Amino acid sequence: MRSGGPGPAGLRGPAPALGRKRPWHSDGRGAGLAAAGPGGGSFFLRIRRLWLGAGAAIVIVLAVAVGANTAAGRSPFSHHRARRAGAAAPAGPSRRAAVRHSAAAGSGAAAGAAAPGGAGAAAVVRKLTARQLAGQRVIYSYSGLTPPASLLWLIRHGEAAGVIFFSGNVSGPGQIAAAAAELQRANASTLNPVRHPLLLMTDQEGGTVRRLPGAPYLSEEQTGQSAHPAAQARIAGGGAAANLRDAGMNVNLAPVLDVFRTPGNFIDQYGRSFSSSPHEVSYLGADFIRAQQSGGVAATAKHFPGLGAAAAQQDTDERPVTLDVPASEIRSVDEQPYRAAIGAGVKLVMVSWAVYPSLDASRPAGLSSAVVQGELRRRLGFRGVTITDALEAGALRPFGTIRDRSELAARAGMDLLLCSGQAAGESDQALDGLESGYRDGQLSRSAFLASVMRIIDLRAALPG
Repeated sequence: MRSGGPGPAGLRGPAPALGRKRPWHSDGRGAGLAAAGPGGGSFFLRIRRLWLGAGAAIVIVLAVAVGANTAAGRSPFSHHRARRAGAAAPAGPSRRAAVRHSAAAGSGAAAGAAAPGGAGAAAVVRKLTARQLAGQRVIYSYSGLTPPASLLWLIRHGEAAGVIFFSGNVSGPGQIAAAAAELQRANASTLNPVRHPLLLMTDQEGGTVRRLPGAPYLSEEQTGQSAHPAAQARIAGGGAAANLRDAGMNVNLAPVLDVFRTPGNFIDQYGRSFSSSPHEVSYLGADFIRAQQSGGVAATAKHFPGLGAAAAQQDTDERPVTLDVPASEIRSVDEQPYRAAIGAGVKLVMVSWAVYPSLDASRPAGLSSAVVQGELRRRLGFRGVTITDALEAGALRPFGTIRDRSELAARAGMDLLLCSGQAAGESDQALDGLESGYRDGQLSRSAFLASVMRIIDLRAALPG
């Protein structure tokens, strides 16, 4: 996936020297998850109970410490170095206790972000030209360390929703914070009718999938294997929030909620899945989301409805991918963590570019209204902002130009379009496609305005 996926080519555009899919901003992976076995006999049962009590106490102490660090704006991992990816943690009683922790995160009614239509967003939308309405749905990217003048012009004139950063945009904490501040200053122009903070985002999943040095250090796999997974997920979420806020960013394209099926498959080989258990992915993802969003950074659950069944070579960045999984399995396994994420109030959901024939045999999920509107919106009740994976992905080669893909994604119900090719031509095409579709009626105007209002509501809720 362009949002942090592995592979040789630069994801979301040309790779810098390290490459989009190489450490420290790509993936490395080791052994599979350790299994927790049951205790036996009355003596062992008593020992197990003692372990459970001790484990619970440690989790509480860690959670209090994380909360204090997050409130103080510090990264709990500021001096911690992660153990090597794939190092399996012992499957002791404390892990079994943690597995039972807060499973109810996904059991309630789907909540998500508030539905669009607030008076503030509606008032802003009425001021926007067709070009500006289109621009409010585009996430831009650029190469190098300095935002280009052309991008600053678009931002000043209200034709941009935000910017995604890659490792090639970052030379150090001070530099990237200054770049983010320059973008937000452009956004404050009196020529811009939308002065809510730009959505400034990156992929900071943890482990080797990081654009910024620093937290979270552990991969999702390592978090799931740790002695106290729930506490570790909260530490990771809080650490990601503190790190991104220090860099001037307010959206993280994490956590990954894919439930891997087979050790060494596409998502597991790079350590990007919390677990092969949908229950564990659900509560760990929800814990990460709550901790991160309480730190002022919006979370993005990805890659809906799930890439956990993808084989090792099924990389949507490189080629079309079809996952022939029964709808019943998708709904009971892959979508389960999204119920928990929506219950935790996740702000954004990124939709996969894989094709799921049991849901829609003809189009990738992010171009399919059956998936975006049917599964995510109606079935799960998500009311927040949807975001595409990278529009330049190889999986979309059969679907025309960037302009064509933009219109198809918008028609399917995607709110934000991610232009990560780090070239102006890509975002220009996306902008043209959206504007043209809005003007000629190929895109529903009411649905278009609803998307823009959801995005403006999100921007208004985030720090600049």
